[in-house]
Amino acid sequence: MLQPISSSATARGSTLPDAVDFLIDAQASLPKADEKKPFARCPEPPDFRVKEAFKQSLATIYKYTQNTVAEGLQALWSDFQIIFERDPAARNWLEVLLCYPGLHALVWHRFAHWLNLKRLPIIPRLISALARFLTGIDIHPGAVIGKGVFIDHGMGVVIGETAIVGDYALIYQGVTLGGTGKESGKRHPTLGKNVVVSAGVKVLGNIQIGDNVRIGAGSIVLQDVPPDCTVVGIPGRIVRRLGQRLDPLDHGKLPDTQASLLQELLKRVERLEKQLQTLHIGSYRRTLEQERDGDSTCKNSPAPENSYQNDVYTV
Repeated sequence: MLQPISSSATARGSTLPDAVDFLIDAQASLPKADEKKPFARCPEPPDFRVKEAFKQSLATIYKYTQNTVAEGLQALWSDFQIIFERDPAARNWLEVLLCYPGLHALVWHRFAHWLNLKRLPIIPRLISALARFLTGIDIHPGAVIGKGVFIDHGMGVVIGETAIVGDYALIYQGVTLGGTGKESGKRHPTLGKNVVVSAGVKVLGNIQIGDNVRIGAGSIVLQDVPPDCTVVGIPGRIVRRLGQRLDPLDHGKLPDTQASLLQELLKRVERLEKQLQTLHIGSYRRTLEQERDGDSTCKNSPAPENSYQNDVYTV
């Protein structure tokens, strides 16, 4: 009976919740000892077996906690360093530690996410609510956020429970990574690495945003976006694919779809005006030819010069 428990401890003891569950299952699975022959049904005393299982679980808990803390500290250090690389307003480390709400929100979130992984009730949500009150950034404890993420300004940022944000993402104020309904399971977007999400962007639903994607300000993205693309507009449209790499902070190089549409509309109006002028000139020439031929129906008709000019100005 000892062998299945030991093997299951190795297989199931990969995470902290599994280790705790194993302790409960191991104790429940112990055979009841016979009153007359207390050790006849098991090769070792039950206390010894529980002690071995407890030792294995403690080792798993220690290893899990050590790895998790190290990964969390490494992620926080990356979050701190990336600010100096991407924000020219960052003067010194003290200013960054005290005056950047995006960094504060990530510190709170990583602690709340760690507690959430331990299946601790209520407390992770309370930490998230406190962080929202202090920073104006709402990140659910269940959201997975990679290292080196920079939330610039941050006011109004909302990141849902099942959202995944890749390493070195840049998120501006007013961004929403949300769902589109009340469905359960994975219902929030997944962002790849080096994604830039500009101000006011809404990325909704269980969609995939590839690596190195740039999303222009005010866009609403509802479909998957392949890597190395630029997306703008409502709904979001891909306007550049595998193009020249842009500076993440150089928003002036992002294409302006509204300006492009207005320019195209002006060109179309200009073409229509030219066609209309051609039609009026042709009609006027035909009228003159009819007058020369002595057409009685056209003799008393007024010259269309004034009407032509009025029509041109009207257009």
